[in-house]
Amino acid sequence: MRLVFLGPPGAGKGTQARELAHAWGVAHVATGDILREALAAGTSLGLEAKRYMDRGALVPDDVIIDLMRERLAAPDAAQGFIVDGFPRTIAQAEGLERLLEDLGQPLERVVYFEVSEPELLRRLTGRRVCRACQTAFHMVSAPPRSPGVCDRCGGELYQREDDSEATVRHRLGVYARQTAPLLDWYRGRGLLVSVPGEGPIETIRGAIRGAAAAARA
Repeated sequence: MRLVFLGPPGAGKGTQARELAHAWGVAHVATGDILREALAAGTSLGLEAKRYMDRGALVPDDVIIDLMRERLAAPDAAQGFIVDGFPRTIAQAEGLERLLEDLGQPLERVVYFEVSEPELLRRLTGRRVCRACQTAFHMVSAPPRSPGVCDRCGGELYQREDDSEATVRHRLGVYARQTAPLLDWYRGRGLLVSVPGEGPIETIRGAIRGAAAAARA
């Protein structure tokens, strides 16, 4: 099973990728995890990525692709993988395609999570964090027992600037502009399938399983 999961922030692709990778016995590959692991291990690529991150710059595509190459060559990816949230641009997609061709592991399917903007806003703006202990809550899915008060330490809950509606709308707009050409690129290769990202988790998971099964039929 060799899949890519794409979708806007808050679409739920990470949750589904972790669960399905475990169920299928394949690797869950997320760029954020790869970067953290490379930094923690002090690898040459991790240190190179750190040089960019320390000055607030984006890690170049070629460094990310090299990190992906290392990760996908690991033994646990031999039976398959789910790449979560990558690529985000056509240039990254082309780099990933070349990498997978070199490894002899071409993609079987690219799954795009469709979620309405109101639902994404509800998910992404609902987080509240304790000023004292940093425990996170969600006003809809995991609310505190008392409004505005941390269950753990009694501290004040607040909304981070990253979770404000204006910031979230900006993030979603950037993602949409970046991703629309990418979806067309994968659609042209016959790899793209869309699944609903709203509704019961098991229903969404069933749609993903169906898409994966169709790719192997």
